[in-house]
Amino acid sequence: MVEPVPEKLDFPKEEEKILAIWKEIDAFKTSLKQSKGKPRYAFYDGPPFATGLPHYGHILAGTIKDIVTRFAHQSGFHVDRKFGWDCHGLPVEYEIDKSLGIKGPEDVAKIGIAEYNRQCRSIVMRYASQWELIVNRLGRWIDFENDYKTLYPWFMESVWWVFKQLFDKGFVYRGFKVMPFSTGCHTPLSNFEANQNYKDVNDPAVIISFPLVKDPNVKLIAWTTTPWTLPSNLALCVNPKMTYVKVEDQATGSVYILMEARLVALYKNESEYKVIEKMVGSALFGLKYIPVFNYFESVRLKETAFKVLTDTYVTDDSGTGVVHQAPYFGADDYRVCLANNVFKKDGIPICPVDASGKFTSDVTDFQGMYVKDADKHICKHLKQNNRLVHQSTTKHNYPFCWRSDTPLIYKAVPSWFIRVENITDKLLENNAQCYWVPDFIKEKRFANWLRDAHDWAVSRNRYWGTPIPIWVSEDLEEIVCIGSIDELAQLSGVRVTDLHRESVDDITIPSRMGKGVLRRIPEVFDCWFESGAMPYAQLHYPFENKKEFEEGFPADFIAEGIDQTRGWFYTLLVLSTGLFGKPPFKNLIVNGLVLASDGQKMSKRKKNYPDPMEIISQYGADALRLYLINSPVVRAENLRFQSNGVRDILKDVFLPWYNAYRFLIQNIIRLEKEESATFSYKDEDLGSSSNIMDQWILSSMQSLLQFVKQEMHGYKLYTVVPKLVRFVELLTNWYVRSNRKRLKGDGGLEDCQKALQTLFSVIFTITRTMAPFTPFLTEQMYQNLRRIIPHLQSDDCRSIHYLMLPQPKESLINVKIEKAVSRMQTVIELARVIRDRKTMPTKYPLPELVVIHKDPEYLADVVSLQSYVTDELNVRNVTTSSDKVKYGVKLRAEPDHVALGKRLKGDFKKMMAAIQKLTDVQVEDFISSGSIQLMGHVLKTGDIRVIYQFGKENSQYEAHTDNDVLVLLDVTPDQSMLDEGVAREVVNRIQKLRKK
Repeated sequence: MVEPVPEKLDFPKEEEKILAIWKEIDAFKTSLKQSKGKPRYAFYDGPPFATGLPHYGHILAGTIKDIVTRFAHQSGFHVDRKFGWDCHGLPVEYEIDKSLGIKGPEDVAKIGIAEYNRQCRSIVMRYASQWELIVNRLGRWIDFENDYKTLYPWFMESVWWVFKQLFDKGFVYRGFKVMPFSTGCHTPLSNFEANQNYKDVNDPAVIISFPLVKDPNVKLIAWTTTPWTLPSNLALCVNPKMTYVKVEDQATGSVYILMEARLVALYKNESEYKVIEKMVGSALFGLKYIPVFNYFESVRLKETAFKVLTDTYVTDDSGTGVVHQAPYFGADDYRVCLANNVFKKDGIPICPVDASGKFTSDVTDFQGMYVKDADKHICKHLKQNNRLVHQSTTKHNYPFCWRSDTPLIYKAVPSWFIRVENITDKLLENNAQCYWVPDFIKEKRFANWLRDAHDWAVSRNRYWGTPIPIWVSEDLEEIVCIGSIDELAQLSGVRVTDLHRESVDDITIPSRMGKGVLRRIPEVFDCWFESGAMPYAQLHYPFENKKEFEEGFPADFIAEGIDQTRGWFYTLLVLSTGLFGKPPFKNLIVNGLVLASDGQKMSKRKKNYPDPMEIISQYGADALRLYLINSPVVRAENLRFQSNGVRDILKDVFLPWYNAYRFLIQNIIRLEKEESATFSYKDEDLGSSSNIMDQWILSSMQSLLQFVKQEMHGYKLYTVVPKLVRFVELLTNWYVRSNRKRLKGDGGLEDCQKALQTLFSVIFTITRTMAPFTPFLTEQMYQNLRRIIPHLQSDDCRSIHYLMLPQPKESLINVKIEKAVSRMQTVIELARVIRDRKTMPTKYPLPELVVIHKDPEYLADVVSLQSYVTDELNVRNVTTSSDKVKYGVKLRAEPDHVALGKRLKGDFKKMMAAIQKLTDVQVEDFISSGSIQLMGHVLKTGDIRVIYQFGKENSQYEAHTDNDVLVLLDVTPDQSMLDEGVAREVVNRIQKLRKK
């Protein structure tokens, strides 16, 4: 016997009751036990940092993952779901640096690496309990007990193994490259990290003069937006193939050399300068100039620096065509200067900027000054020394550190790299084997990123991370890469249980080449390398779980936000391609970003978004889940989060759904109490009803099951969820509303039982189908509905999430009935728009509805269901026509139509043809001056206002169309109809008073 359900439901509180049930029956673990032995569905969960709380981006991705893995489980697969944590790297270190006041490496040296790492370890899981609380409260089923953390020694050992494989295959090398450098975190970043946080900034744009040594009156002029790099200037560069000019400035008399095509950088018109000489860029090669600053005279004395070089990277689209070269701070600068022997090939003679971005003692005028702060002081110095030709500001997009939010600089540092550029074709080939949703991210954004990918700098000059397992001799000629704890013990004689720096930095390995001892390099891995290695390291592969790994690689499914195209998706692909030559995953869903309601990035500092737990406590987790996944964000578009949107899901989806369920339970109880009839449910009884609405809703339910199965196989949540939501509306607003009397027993016991059987079947089926999407409400309904069905009383069926998803019953599908009812609904909805437009409530009867369509089958479908049309619209008659009926049309121009008419420029014939096609009738009298404006309105909205003569004189009609069918509603009720409307109003008010 089902239990009565309350009229009102506190959704958040009911969800907490469901959580208690799940805990009592250990629901998640039980479901995994039940699926043991079934085909495996492999899922990888990307590890978040536990240094902050989950935001809506995490909730969105987590919901997508939960839906897909629940759906896979309930489709007959065994799905292990293991939570993971990113524990190393800048996010943790940055927090410690702030709390301990650490400004640079010298501060770490004072407290020691062991203590520094102890501090990092102490906060790394600071928010782990809150994460678990929030993830569980959202209804996500995932294993926290058997999680993986990147700080576990066994995880780190697998990371060593991955690196060793790449090292042995020749993927690893040490290089001296100019890289994005975070002065806030004192370390280089990879290119994809540098691409994560661009901002529009205003920087100084200066043109500086460089007098020639042989004739100081002649000056090369160069443009830069980074004045702070001028103390490091070692050369100038011009394009050897382009034309340069020597000009006399008519205002100052100065003589400048710059690219002819870039005269516009300094002069507005030709009268401001006089051309003295033209030359090709190659003619300037080797010219010596007087440096801006004399900090590096020792370099100048070598006769290798402070001269003009040539390279085709210099373009004619910005600047002066003369580029100042600061090789320590520019990739092209470094390349060109190295090729021209400006400095030794083993490195740059001097770097005047420390890891914190401050000038060293070599730069005496600006020592200790942060480089960006020094810009204005350097400009002042240039002006005082007569080297500043022109100064302005420029607004441009500039990279900032994704963790410290400080501006990045580009700086040459020795780093360890993974070769990526020479496997680009293989990366693209492997990416082509993966299925992405939506696919345009795969084909455009990700593939384009892969084509331009650079070698990956995986080393970080930091402390809290997995140490890079490379031991080298002092001269770097002997290199040993270690791939396991056992291998390290064999070569060094020391066995460790932890692999962090404090445990391995002091371990030495005897040289095999007579070079004394080998010592470990000081760098640690970029934490993205660790997350990219998670498919192997989460299982401690290859040291353990080899069979389990091989069965689950590549993963069947992963999902993250669009920002991970240059993050986790990329690192996964690079490592799996390098290790095994194949992709790491088969299917991938990419979601867009969740922004604040004003379109800005969500910011804890700005407090521009509501706390997720407040939203959950107010509306429930199901409502938040459904709001997020029933939005454009699942198509990789951005979503402006609106708390009202979550409320609307509750109001427009859950409440009607719950009310339909409650109405079902009420009438089952009434049937058994008042009729002394036992309600039972059997699948085989379905389909016996002759009622067309019973047949329609059953058919629609089965068609929906087919659609969901097909689209979920393609991971298209963005098509599935709207269809599910729409079905709830069809069930509540169409089936239940049009069958209330039958369901209450007004049509007799037998008809009532068939209606209740139908409604039970549909509600039970949609509840099971929605279970992966809204796990709480479906569980709450199921716990009562299962009482009807004997075989669901066992412990194996204790939760709806133990059941397999329902399979479509094709015998119940009747496409013709679905089409007929759909057409009826369209006609009713169009007519309702007219009633709303005329502010005529449905309680007031109207004389006639006319339906015009050229397809006789369409009209026959409407006629077959006209009793529903008359009931829903409260009209006396329904008339249909497929003839091209001639009728008089008087059109009036209204003020809001005038602009439309002007825009359409009176294309009279085109609009006439369009209207005729719209209505499938002959349209006449488009003569008045206002007709053109109104036709423009018709073309845009399908909203036709006409005086329509159809068998009656002077009948007032209003029209509306969906560009397929035209409906005309007679909106002039006679007095008897008005009286009937008043009577209905009186009855309605009395009923409300009785209920009150």
